[in-house]
Amino acid sequence: MNALSTIGRILYALPFAIFGVNHFIMKDFYMGELTSFIPFGGYMILLTGVVLILTSVSIMTKKYIKISTLTLAAMLLLFIATIHIPQLFDADKKMIAMIALLKDISLMGGSLMIAGMTKEK
Repeated sequence: MNALSTIGRILYALPFAIFGVNHFIMKDFYMGELTSFIPFGGYMILLTGVVLILTSVSIMTKKYIKISTLTLAAMLLLFIATIHIPQLFDADKKMIAMIALLKDISLMGGSLMIAGMTKEK
């Protein structure tokens, strides 16, 4: 059971590291996704990338896992409220926005589950 938990934890965290790196590599793409609700433009994209990478490392190494997963859940909620929901009202982005919305809801649920199951030492 412990091996399954380790594999699951790593598989859950790995995409966040990739998303974080993408925030640096594909900054122009993310700039196009920003809505007026998000302040500081490019700086916020880079900060988000850093947080995603640090959260991924935290989950994989089991260091500060509770605070990082709660931070991740809060950040995903912000993505839902400021990016995905407004994009639902754009006919050209509606389908992709719905997929991203459901993905982030699921990831937020997983993050909250990990936070809830983590015992602080």
